[in-house]
Amino acid sequence: MYGIYINSLLKLISLIIVQYLSGLLVRHKDVKVNYTRKINHFALFFIPAFIDLMIPVEKSLMGLYISGIIAVGIMLVYIQPIRSRISLINTMFLSFDRPEDRPYTIWWLVTQLAVGYAVLVPMSILFYVNGLQGLILIPILIGTVGDGLAEPVGVRFGKHKYKTYAFFSKRKYTRSLEGSACVFITSIIVVIAFHSQFSSTQFIVALLSIPILMTLAEAFAPHTWDTPFLFLSGYLSLYGIVNFIY
Repeated sequence: MYGIYINSLLKLISLIIVQYLSGLLVRHKDVKVNYTRKINHFALFFIPAFIDLMIPVEKSLMGLYISGIIAVGIMLVYIQPIRSRISLINTMFLSFDRPEDRPYTIWWLVTQLAVGYAVLVPMSILFYVNGLQGLILIPILIGTVGDGLAEPVGVRFGKHKYKTYAFFSKRKYTRSLEGSACVFITSIIVVIAFHSQFSSTQFIVALLSIPILMTLAEAFAPHTWDTPFLFLSGYLSLYGIVNFIY
């Protein structure tokens, strides 16, 4: 029982430290939020995974559901009346508050988290019920690594630009083919890494289709709303491949 509390506390403290240090980079070193935001993005996946290896706890779908509620709830500490009074939270907020997203930074992040979990939880249940739990990590890894690299790579190396709208907004934001290529390449690597979960035919179909579908999902998703689109495209395509191709 104590292991669960220690595990959760270490995750929370570690993520707070990462966000705070990232915020200091923005404030004092003028590091672009496009980079510090993705530091947080990677930390949200890899730090909990590392702590789970060090202090294993029993996994459950109910735990995933509760984690989603907590994750969305925690975002509310960043609202202006709270962060303006607490220096620590204000510094943490700087690590993901892109100037071009203001004043919708919190709104877009909260809705993306909420809808992302609204896709992830039922899809995880569907895959568990059908004995496909070995495939659940595929869209998560593609979203974490591929989408995580897309923005910093696009900012630093992007030469071939295209536009996308923001969530429920007429604002247009720039993306790049170089950034989208990160999703494509990551998808190929992840599918290959999970090849043992497919039959030979399924693997070929997955390798030919998943990278394209995930890249298009990221490319056409509204600004800041990549996660739910990547999850939905990934899980639906995987489910179709393993159920209709033998």
